[in-house]
Amino acid sequence: MKHFTFACIVPHGSEIIPELMGSSPERMQQTRNNLNKIGEEMRKTEPDSIVLLTPHGTRINGAFSITVSERLMGNLWDNGASFSMEKKVDKELGFSIAEASKANHIPAATINYGTTEGPYSCLQLDWGAMVPLRFMPDVPVVVITPSRELSFGQHIQLGKAIREAAEKSDKRIALVASCDWSHAHDAEGPYGFNPAARKLDEEAVRLIKTNKLEEMGSFEPDFIEAAKPDGIWQTLILAGAIPVEERNVEFLSYEAPTYFGLICAFYKALF
Repeated sequence: MKHFTFACIVPHGSEIIPELMGSSPERMQQTRNNLNKIGEEMRKTEPDSIVLLTPHGTRINGAFSITVSERLMGNLWDNGASFSMEKKVDKELGFSIAEASKANHIPAATINYGTTEGPYSCLQLDWGAMVPLRFMPDVPVVVITPSRELSFGQHIQLGKAIREAAEKSDKRIALVASCDWSHAHDAEGPYGFNPAARKLDEEAVRLIKTNKLEEMGSFEPDFIEAAKPDGIWQTLILAGAIPVEERNVEFLSYEAPTYFGLICAFYKALF
């Protein structure tokens, strides 16, 4: 993975964060342990920056959004506790990804707030970013949010643009696909129960283990709607960034301790 020192597929349920786990720490303990392991493995590769793909960031209909603010700040509340985070943005890398996207006719836009730079240039940091980043090295980030109005093929193409930007950079870059999976595992959950949730998650596990990530792009829309995952889009971007011959996957765990599925897997650089 030239210039990608590390990559991973990780979840973002707020209870995974130790500060927010409340009175039932066992509920997501397996996932929490594996995120700690993934963070340790990433630190060994000494990344300069992290590109993080989240479904819950600032969305632009019909375009990928790429953060180029000076910094990002966010707060989470769960189980009577709070957790806050601030991150510096790698603006240079963000603009480079945007340029590569434009050159390849991929709908993408940079986003900022307030001022071009300085303390007022600050965007909200969402839970899809905060949860994984809680376990990872404290380095500058670029947060990218997909658009579901765009095709699966365009998501793969964005991944290739991220790779192109990484290859032009002299930085060591880690890539994080923040993904929760099907949200219809529990009749008492906010999306109810649908047997498609288990089926889709089983397929996702199989495709990640066998390095066939692109096949998620062939899932039928009705199947996706019934199962309600939010991980397909970010995973397809990762698939575009890291070709199959470079996917040295280590699959750690799958669990669905509540209404949504959680997967932990990572990829080691092949150099």
